[in-house]
Amino acid sequence: MSMQFHGTYTALITPFRDGKLDLPALEKLVALQLEAGVDGLVPCGTTGESPTLEFEEYEQVVRTVHRVRESMKRRDIPILAGSGTNCTKKTIELSKRMRDCGADGLLIVAPYYNRPSQEGIRQHYVAIAKAVPLPIMLYNIPGRCGVEVSVCTIARIREQCENLVAVKHATGKVDGVTEMLAACRVDVLSGDDPLTLAMMSMGAVGVVSVLSNLAPAAVGGMTRSALAGDWESARVAHEQINQWGRALLSLDVNPVPIKTALALRGVCHEEFRLPIAPLNADKKAELAKIIAAVS
Repeated sequence: MSMQFHGTYTALITPFRDGKLDLPALEKLVALQLEAGVDGLVPCGTTGESPTLEFEEYEQVVRTVHRVRESMKRRDIPILAGSGTNCTKKTIELSKRMRDCGADGLLIVAPYYNRPSQEGIRQHYVAIAKAVPLPIMLYNIPGRCGVEVSVCTIARIREQCENLVAVKHATGKVDGVTEMLAACRVDVLSGDDPLTLAMMSMGAVGVVSVLSNLAPAAVGGMTRSALAGDWESARVAHEQINQWGRALLSLDVNPVPIKTALALRGVCHEEFRLPIAPLNADKKAELAKIIAAVS
């Protein structure tokens, strides 16, 4: 697979209004991202509250992102659609739908709740990769899934599936980047905004970012500087981003703080789907102070 996922990929929130998708708000958010110069768009991931989306809503979201990208003549910006579930058959079906709606690649999270063995994980990814020959980014986030995909398993999947081209590394272990790059030929992207610069110093090539929903230019500037080897500029940008990110992302589970921040900025409504609940009044007031400093 020739496609590379480098730089800043925004893990888009999914706007809701009155229990339904708010597609005009999504269009606005995507346009803001493209105008700010992000390198890719990731709809329907965890930040997009994917466990609460129906398959038809996945399709509407990805079609909307694709339509805005086409209208702005930015076909150079890949759409990496989240389509992972804890059922291999459902993931294959959803992945095919995402392909047909305009996705250029797929973000496939490790199977959650089932807690499969490493062999089960390997077979899961191999079956998906062979059924849907789009570029795939494996999403390794044990804190959400209850299981970690080992470096050895990732290397075995890569040996069998050339369309596994990248890993979203969200294990909390920065040194895992070095281990992975030594084990196989795959791109690594940070899945944790505060750790992005550290991971890039070890060979990661970007971030799938939550914070870039709110500050796409700042996050994009940091990753561009790091990729260019301008570590001083990247460090300065990181200090600013880290100050926002640690405060914002610690207030509640993702995507509550980032979506609330976007609502305070007028991008979307402050609406979630259960079991995700809104911030309480005190935390919302704290969040308002934090985002006042975000440019």
